[in-house]
Amino acid sequence: MAVQNIASAASNIFSSPSQKKAGGSNSGAASATFSDLLKQSIDSVNQQQNHADMLITKLANGENVDLHQVMIAAQKAKISMQAALEVRNKAVEGYQEMMRMQV
Repeated sequence: MAVQNIASAASNIFSSPSQKKAGGSNSGAASATFSDLLKQSIDSVNQQQNHADMLITKLANGENVDLHQVMIAAQKAKISMQAALEVRNKAVEGYQEMMRMQV
């Protein structure tokens, strides 16, 4: 079983399909900083939210959009937001735990 480093695993989780096709993941994952990875992840969640909002608006305006595409985009946006919130919660929890440590 192949084991990949955490930077490439996190970028695979938070990258959108269009970023994967366009080579959006960092080829030098070891050189990517945490802030770059975090920014890319937040941008990906934002793009998914915007895409879902656009499809919902088109559906509400009566444009030719399939309902199943709208529902799938909304669920993808919801799941990516929940994943981002859980990562944030774990990071805050880790920070609080480090602050409680005595030096």
